[in-house]
Amino acid sequence: MANDDELLEDNDEELIELVDEEGNVINFRLLDVTEYKGEKYTLLLAAEPNEEIAEDEVVIFRYNEAEQTLDPIENENLLQEVFDFYQSEADEDEEGN
Repeated sequence: MANDDELLEDNDEELIELVDEEGNVINFRLLDVTEYKGEKYTLLLAAEPNEEIAEDEVVIFRYNEAEQTLDPIENENLLQEVFDFYQSEADEDEEGN
């Protein structure tokens, strides 16, 4: 069984297509998947930056494993908590290497 790092390396160039409210397809690259308070979250980067999403802007969705869907998060505080948690985890990983 592959660990998360191997899965992310395999999917590094794989694009994830999401459809916005107007029916436009937006391509993202998977940055990482993190678990926070028992929920899994995907951190995505725009593969094709546009006027709504900057090139370095991280977009976070709740990963619904049962339905294999990415659910939007409306709560700004939760988004910030997940992002801060991800950054602290990434910093710990860097320090450990």
